[in-house]
Amino acid sequence: MKKRSLLTVVAILTTCVAFAQLRPTNKDGINVFETPKTDTEFEGLNVKIGGALTLPFSTLDHSNAHGAYDVNDPLTLVPLTNNFGLPQANLFIKSNLSDGIYLNFELYLASRHHNETWVKGGFLQMEKMPFLPWDFVDDIMQFTTIKVGQFNVNYGDAHFRRSDGGLTFYNPFMENHIMDEFATEIGAEIDLHLGDFTVVGAITNGQLSPAMQQIDTEDPAYQYSNGKMNPALIGKLAFDKQINDQFRLRVSGSGYYTAGSYKNTLFGGDRTGSNYYGVMYHVAPGTSAYTNGRFNPGFGDKVQAVMGNLFLKYTLVNGVSLESFTTLENAQGRSASEKDMRAANQFVTDLVVRFGAEEQFYVGGRYNAFNAEMAAAGSTPAYKANISRTAIAAGWFMTKNVMAKLEYVKQNYNDFPSNSIYSDAQFNGLTLAGSIAF
Repeated sequence: MKKRSLLTVVAILTTCVAFAQLRPTNKDGINVFETPKTDTEFEGLNVKIGGALTLPFSTLDHSNAHGAYDVNDPLTLVPLTNNFGLPQANLFIKSNLSDGIYLNFELYLASRHHNETWVKGGFLQMEKMPFLPWDFVDDIMQFTTIKVGQFNVNYGDAHFRRSDGGLTFYNPFMENHIMDEFATEIGAEIDLHLGDFTVVGAITNGQLSPAMQQIDTEDPAYQYSNGKMNPALIGKLAFDKQINDQFRLRVSGSGYYTAGSYKNTLFGGDRTGSNYYGVMYHVAPGTSAYTNGRFNPGFGDKVQAVMGNLFLKYTLVNGVSLESFTTLENAQGRSASEKDMRAANQFVTDLVVRFGAEEQFYVGGRYNAFNAEMAAAGSTPAYKANISRTAIAAGWFMTKNVMAKLEYVKQNYNDFPSNSIYSDAQFNGLTLAGSIAF
């Protein structure tokens, strides 16, 4: 009896069922934004276990204004060699718990930031509310999706095309934006699907790692914080339409606002790590130095940010398409020790050509420009950081679960002060990666 019960549990956990309301983690999930409403039938508890693994190889080099490496000079850059990077892996557990009710649970099995397994987050997604007996609730849920738990905040559309640890299928390039917009926060989100329009409203706690204690505002590090846990408010309006058989258009605008949370990580919430291994550090990066090539403006308390996105896809002939994704972003914020708000701006655009019978091949180019007002710190005066990146990539989906990609990147740092490791700095070279996702 015990053996039969065990076999039943194993069968349930390994059943490959179609979760129409949760984004596929393989090639089918590319260019999926908010998951649309689809009619599904509940056939009992189903659980799908999935995973994603990425193995990178880098041939990068870097330099700055401080000359050759000197172990006693922390402004010089460590020499790099060509080698494999630490593989990153994710584990997904997707469950259909009841009619229209789904649980999405994700773990990082291995990442650059943490070598050990730890939980990314999990949320309950409700497409229906069968536990409420009122007809008007059923009518509302025909166009409504509700998410509750700890999840990636739905600010902008760029996070739908970023790499996240072992899951790199959605991103045609190796890396995310220079100012990487990603944070998992605890809260609730409501999506209204109104024809070709999607309206998103969410409220979260504004923190990646919640703190229960009230902050001492007499501490200079928190002197401009009110010492309270102010919520974060997120809103988005998107229009997404397949205009005809050849042309798809999506345009969206969104915003994020918190009056102050003193531990906000909207631009530093990634807990996996960059895919540009080793660059821009004086020492060999360990688990505490994993954001190579990215730049966090340091808005740790008050944040107000807006993003506009434009996605275009045009099919030229069967199996060949042009795809473009553009981001315009303005963020303002400060840390809890700063009185005045600072600004950061980002522009990103890419063009990807997909081809093959099932669009299994692609080539593309991306340009990313970023600038931010940085506060004075110690002997460093206030300055305006400017960073630009150009990337050219190519990829091959051998199956919808196995892919490989190659990228040449060049990134330049300008206007940094002379006592910064980024002074007249740059890095360039090739990176490649093999990925599996299911």
